[in-house]
Amino acid sequence: MATGDEARDDSPASEAVRLRVLIEQYSHAYHVLDELLVPDAEYDRLFGRLLEIEAKHPELVTPKSPTQRVGAEPIGELAEIRHAQAMLSLDNAFDEPSLAAFDKRVSDRLATAGIDAGVIEYVAEPKLDGAAVSLRYTDGELDFAATRGDGTTGEDVTHNVRTIGAVPLTLRGRNPPAVLEVRGEVYMPRDGFEKFNAMALERGEKTLVNPRNAASGSLRQLDPAMTAERPLAIFFYGTGETRGWQSPSTHAEVLKALRDFGFRVSPNWRVVSGVAGCMAYYAEIGERRNTLPYEIDGVVYKVNTLRWRTILGAASRAPRWAIAHKFPAQEELTTVEAIEFQVGRTGAVTPVARLAPVFVGGVTVSNATLHNIGELHRKDVRAGDTVIVRRAGDVIPEVVKVIEERRPAGTSIVELPERCPVCDSEVVRPEGEAVARCVGGLFCGAQRKQALRHFASRRAMDIEGLGEKLIEQLVDGGLIETPADLYDLTLEQLSGLERMGEKSAQNLLDALQRRKSTTLARFLHALGIREVGEATALALATGFADLDALRDADEERLQEVPDVGPVVAQHVRAFLQQPHNREVIDKLVEHGIHWPEAVTPELVESPFAGKTIVLTGTLSTMSRDEAKAKLQACGAKVTGSVSKKTDIVVAGDNAGSKLKRAQDLEIKVLDEVDFVEKLGELASG
Repeated sequence: MATGDEARDDSPASEAVRLRVLIEQYSHAYHVLDELLVPDAEYDRLFGRLLEIEAKHPELVTPKSPTQRVGAEPIGELAEIRHAQAMLSLDNAFDEPSLAAFDKRVSDRLATAGIDAGVIEYVAEPKLDGAAVSLRYTDGELDFAATRGDGTTGEDVTHNVRTIGAVPLTLRGRNPPAVLEVRGEVYMPRDGFEKFNAMALERGEKTLVNPRNAASGSLRQLDPAMTAERPLAIFFYGTGETRGWQSPSTHAEVLKALRDFGFRVSPNWRVVSGVAGCMAYYAEIGERRNTLPYEIDGVVYKVNTLRWRTILGAASRAPRWAIAHKFPAQEELTTVEAIEFQVGRTGAVTPVARLAPVFVGGVTVSNATLHNIGELHRKDVRAGDTVIVRRAGDVIPEVVKVIEERRPAGTSIVELPERCPVCDSEVVRPEGEAVARCVGGLFCGAQRKQALRHFASRRAMDIEGLGEKLIEQLVDGGLIETPADLYDLTLEQLSGLERMGEKSAQNLLDALQRRKSTTLARFLHALGIREVGEATALALATGFADLDALRDADEERLQEVPDVGPVVAQHVRAFLQQPHNREVIDKLVEHGIHWPEAVTPELVESPFAGKTIVLTGTLSTMSRDEAKAKLQACGAKVTGSVSKKTDIVVAGDNAGSKLKRAQDLEIKVLDEVDFVEKLGELASG
């Protein structure tokens, strides 16, 4: 007797059928159920094999094949399709009273028909901000798809809808209806929209304005290959004409049936009761709005009992059994009154549009970010322009687009300022970077608090007791402007601050005095030069004899230091040549901040020089940071993980997995006694 394998037909036709079944199964799971059944590589392999078979045997290609989702040629124009049942619009509710009025109209109309509805059940679901479509299936096969159009007649977009992975080309189940029209909303997910625009920018192509317009415009493309490149998705929410199907009695059951046919329905729909249930759902979805992976502009409530819908009927353009409860508008038109530049706490110089006040996203907006000078020029925003401004949740309002046909005469392109509007220091924009920055880090008022916090931090000057709240008080009270002013503070000034008694004030003064003795590497790191972290600061301190030599170095000399490239060299040079910064550095040195003369690794016979070292466990004689600093002073590179490139592991008490890995790799291990002894030999030598 033949086995299953022996009996299997391996002809190209049979293999193509098996591949189509598998691909459709995996595609349905991924696009409709959000389940990944096989890795992408396996899916691509199966799809590639099917393409190969169909290329060798063109007679096997069928319209239902997944390879034919993007198989149509570009068309000359979109044909018109008349809807068998009108695609009506929805009336809007903007607050609880208007929603309550809708609910009362439903109850009153049902009562007129002799129905005591009591508390009415509604199906509530998010209202997607996309493009409505109607898909018609005949005997389970996709026949055509059309846009809403004017509600009676739409445009034939079958060639584009077929490219959407979540659209079934064939209905699931054994007995599909003779005719089934389904209604859905095509949309572009947020992440897909952002990725598409990012790629368009890289290619120098036009970007999409917003996800809603992106979905609508994609559907109306004449070339389906262009639509296929866009990350479109769809949710189905109802039916139109049906034949040969025993329709369920409630809308909730319709949604479940659509899911069984293979359609993707929103996972967030819910049956609610009365106005109170609607409002609770509205509040919940409103809170989640900005975390959803797609844009919504409200929620929709539909009477759940389908028989009642027939009784309620429809007005000329909208059903009486459904209503959209809209969120406050997230986009509005307004005019740009001026464009100014703000300086952030890190020195970023950002263009900001001052707007004629407009109510958008639930608040009155008068300012909007333009992100950076590159974005400003790309969108070509000018004072006097009429613009679309957008605000989503807590996101800072932004200018989306200029309405160029409303631009007044005499406007001019806005250029990046050469000097900081706060401190008059130079503004630089390194080649290849989007953000321009003020280089007056130690002096600029906009960067003052950030610069002081960094200066006092543990891995910089490590000034104990000088925390964020105290810095806020000192700056807001006008007691300090730059790090150098810290060393002019008096006991009387400090003890007069909130929550600062005389003892705390004296402790801070003592800490400031103690930390005047530091290392050049810590001092350089504390200055807050962009791109100069601990490792780069150490490299600079090691590569120069003293601070003056570093300050006078040009970019070419700076790049002779290991790990210092052109970008870092430019940042260091710009910072140290800024007169305001040099003035603050001079004052810090005058106040007594000092460090030992540099001892380069070449001048010391150290067993750690040039070695890659990992510290693990607890050391009893010093902290981990102290041990790291000592090793770096010897010219060692200290890393956090053990690898084949590690030369030495210093193991203190309770050393764990790093010690074991070092032993497995046969890496040299020093206990604390050996480590301290070698450091002692170095110091005495």
